[in-house]
Amino acid sequence: MQYRTLKLDRILLTQRRLNERIQKRFPNAGLNAVAKELLAIAEDAGAAADAIRRPNVPLRAAVGVLIAAGLAVALWALFSPRIIDPETQSKSLFELTELALRATVFLGAVVVFLLTLEARWKRRKALRELHDLRAVAHVIDMHQVSKDPERLVARAAAGDPNDDQTTRTPFELGRYLTYCIELLAMISKIAALYVQDFPDAPTVSAVDQVENLCAGLSQKIFQKVMLLDQLADESAAGTVVGPTSLIVPPT
Repeated sequence: MQYRTLKLDRILLTQRRLNERIQKRFPNAGLNAVAKELLAIAEDAGAAADAIRRPNVPLRAAVGVLIAAGLAVALWALFSPRIIDPETQSKSLFELTELALRATVFLGAVVVFLLTLEARWKRRKALRELHDLRAVAHVIDMHQVSKDPERLVARAAAGDPNDDQTTRTPFELGRYLTYCIELLAMISKIAALYVQDFPDAPTVSAVDQVENLCAGLSQKIFQKVMLLDQLADESAAGTVVGPTSLIVPPT
């Protein structure tokens, strides 16, 4: 089972290492602040996922008490002297059976409502947390949407230092875009925590939507990385503008 479940401590460790890499290379970038916020969300996700996993003991106890009370009332009605006494019995067997069926249906509906209430509470909490993760994914995408590989490479080839940008070289832009992809991957892993021990169909569907969103955004960013690599290679074949290779060891 070691490799069949996500572990919160490993997710937090990975996120902290990613934050350190972003902090080291882009200390003043807004992406650094987003990474720190995602770490805080991951820490809160552990407690939220644990709360979702644990059974709601008071609610389940209330359901048990209700069932026991219903059975007690049914037994009392069945063996009540007033009912079995021929002189005082005023209802036919058919009427008694109908009354018992109605009571059973009503009690069953109440029990089902209370049993599903726990799942609805957990679902509502999970969906609220997933909504925050979805919002962070869009924030990460907003941080890279204005990054234009063609413009940066053209300015670098012309000798423009790009001092007004967070990413001043093709190499830095490549690392920036890669960090965005890695942050989106971390969002998918955090989202999966909520359904690891809570296989609720609507919640699983919401997690799949978050993962699909992150995968789509990552694919779009990766296309920029590929374009940047191509443009950097073409620029390096003509005028050397600085570090252009995007295939670098992890930092």
